[in-house]
Amino acid sequence: MIIVEDVHKRYQTQHGPGKWVLRGVSFSIPRKLSVGLIGANGAGKSTLLRIVGGVDQPNKGRVERHCRVSWPMGFGGGLQGSLTGRQNAKFVCRVHGHEDDIPDRLAYVQDFAEIGDAFDEPVKTYSSGMRSRLQFALSLAFDFDVYISDEVTSAGDAAFKIKAAAAFKKLADHASLIMVSHGESTLREFCSAGIWIHDGRAHWFDRIDDALQAYKGTLSA
Repeated sequence: MIIVEDVHKRYQTQHGPGKWVLRGVSFSIPRKLSVGLIGANGAGKSTLLRIVGGVDQPNKGRVERHCRVSWPMGFGGGLQGSLTGRQNAKFVCRVHGHEDDIPDRLAYVQDFAEIGDAFDEPVKTYSSGMRSRLQFALSLAFDFDVYISDEVTSAGDAAFKIKAAAAFKKLADHASLIMVSHGESTLREFCSAGIWIHDGRAHWFDRIDDALQAYKGTLSA
């Protein structure tokens, strides 16, 4: 289970504290439940994903993770730009205690990411799509109870999108997803519940269709 309690988040600007991106966000996600985050651009969906994944911290409130949670797939941070994709992957393997099977995991990451010779080039030379592919492959190389995805299915060409979708379907057997996607069909395919982010608040819906309907209602108002 993941518990988000009274989370507030805003960022510092050159003029001082910015506006609140998230204001008093609270919800609980049970095990084996896949959830889609829905909202307009700039609503705070990616910010919330980063906080749930532990790569960003709230100004107020807390997040409890009673399960193994991945870092956000598609999130460009967490990679050392001066190191190659292979070197970054080795480092992640060691952090997760997989010294004994590093070659197998590297082979998996290299094959899934499909970035060719760039796997042995510095990450700072990668395009945003290549970084997303590498992060996605790194996440899949380890076993988590919850995988966090930020628009990963939009990264790359049509063949890679199909590959990513197939990987998500395999995850459904043993793990759950917390997903941001602008594709309604993608959200409906992989998520049963939904969280609509609006005006810094989070609104929980047991059905993803109801969350999408609430979001669409604000667009037509």
